[in-house]
Amino acid sequence: MSEQHKTHPHLGFGLGLRTAHYQTILNERPHVDWFEILSENYMVAGGKPLHFLERIRAQYPLVMHGVSLSIGSTDPLNKDYLRDLKTLAQRIEPRWISDHLCWTGVQRKNMHDLLPLPYTEEALRHVVERIGQVQNYLGRRILIENVSSYLAYTGSEMTEWEFMRAVAETADCLLLVDINNIYVSAQNHQFDPIAYINALPVERVQQFHLAGHSKNGEMIIDTHDAPVIDPVWALYEHAVSRFGRISTMIERDDNIPELPELIEELNRVRAIARLAHRELAA
Repeated sequence: MSEQHKTHPHLGFGLGLRTAHYQTILNERPHVDWFEILSENYMVAGGKPLHFLERIRAQYPLVMHGVSLSIGSTDPLNKDYLRDLKTLAQRIEPRWISDHLCWTGVQRKNMHDLLPLPYTEEALRHVVERIGQVQNYLGRRILIENVSSYLAYTGSEMTEWEFMRAVAETADCLLLVDINNIYVSAQNHQFDPIAYINALPVERVQQFHLAGHSKNGEMIIDTHDAPVIDPVWALYEHAVSRFGRISTMIERDDNIPELPELIEELNRVRAIARLAHRELAA
């Protein structure tokens, strides 16, 4: 898709905001274009996290990323959670809000995991209805992210990428494409990650995630505790060639290094994107 047809804001290249880096960010103003926050860490009335967030917000654009919306659950949507999410959004004015295409529990029990859905027409209708409710309540479109998965349902009627596309187009929401999650799931379920990327609607993709993972026997686990590996870099290069200028960030949630090490990795993201854009323009 040519640039003139894209309406999504391009923030550049960012990192997940982590408490270990608060002071360094404020002291040194590192070369990071924007930060993504974990919404649940700041859905409180006050305290140190919000204090630092307000100061960092004055210097950098922010986006909100949640892990507890549970858009695929059969439980009713959590009104208290949505209220707190909207309150935080009104306070920090993020460029956008995202969460995952998954369920996290039933009967009000949070399993603290991002669990995959069966890819059926029934599940599609259910998710689309709930995304509509969330978007109406928040007064904005949200981004939905693909998750890593370690099991598949025999009752699925379509592929994950067909389901993702149908959700985005039917619910009129946007997509956060996690390149590492595509790689992890492709390895675990033996599908072609390029086919996944090529099937997603260009006009719906607004953000990319990059991250590292771990091997557990024959299975790959999305752990966010290591640098991005070469096959994921290659997938990212392909995604940039297909989708163009998309806001991209690196997630790191464990074994978190000093900020300069993450910025060095982020500079590789910049270099890959720059080269891909140059080739597209040639």
